Amino acid sequence: MENLHIIKIGGNILDDDKKLQMFLRNLVKIPERKILVHGGGKLASALSSRLGIEPVMHNGRRITDAETLKIVTMVYAGWLNKSIVAALNSLGAASVGLCGADAKLIPSVKRPVGEVDFGFAGDVIYEEVNDRLINDLLCGGLLPVVASITADASGQLLNTNADTIAAALAAALAVRYSVRLIYCFEKKGVLLDVSNDDSVLNDLDRNRYEELKSKGVIDRGMIPKLDNAFNALAKGVHRVLIGDADDILLLTSQKKHEGTLIRN
Repeated sequence: MENLHIIKIGGNILDDDKKLQMFLRNLVKIPERKILVHGGGKLASALSSRLGIEPVMHNGRRITDAETLKIVTMVYAGWLNKSIVAALNSLGAASVGLCGADAKLIPSVKRPVGEVDFGFAGDVIYEEVNDRLINDLLCGGLLPVVASITADASGQLLNTNADTIAAALAAALAVRYSVRLIYCFEKKGVLLDVSNDDSVLNDLDRNRYEELKSKGVIDRGMIPKLDNAFNALAKGVHRVLIGDADDILLLTSQKKHEGTLIRN
């Protein structure tokens, strides 16, 4: 099967224009087919604060009220998405910007209220991801850039975790490609000690993950990413890595193992 890289970026990469431009220059050097998924949480939080709406988070996930939904949609599916697409096109990579609401790319449902009401947060319906649309774009030589806004069946926009979107796309396309799902951020991988950048785990299986999570070793913000990583592997994704965006060429290489390799 042909290789496909699905790469998710976020965190400090999106906040630092110099780092983002370097990442994009390296991204276009990857010869195989690829999809870029992005969030934009910190930029959305900064704009929200400037507008007098203080961001509220719970275990690494944003609580999205009606006004916050407008802000994240403007930032994710608007400014950030189109800025990235324009930059990639300028580097010679024909790109198209999408969010989960476009052509029912990533259908979702509003997260049910449990112990926490996450507001207009979306949970992806994995079985209904429009993999045909993405495959058509890939076969047309385009690089899809997907922002983390989705919609439900009634047309309600929903703020959806970008790690989940990347995992859902990876799972849906695993029947067509040998998918490499790569989560990129500003660290070299999953850390045993968040204060020590050299404490990278070379690999992590589910049993070890559950053990570290129960002991509070895994940083709260990393938990959604890892949950999605293991879910993707369970749904047939060939390989999942978490690492530094600066190492994207090594992370996508089949010759060298960089970052943290996630194992079943």
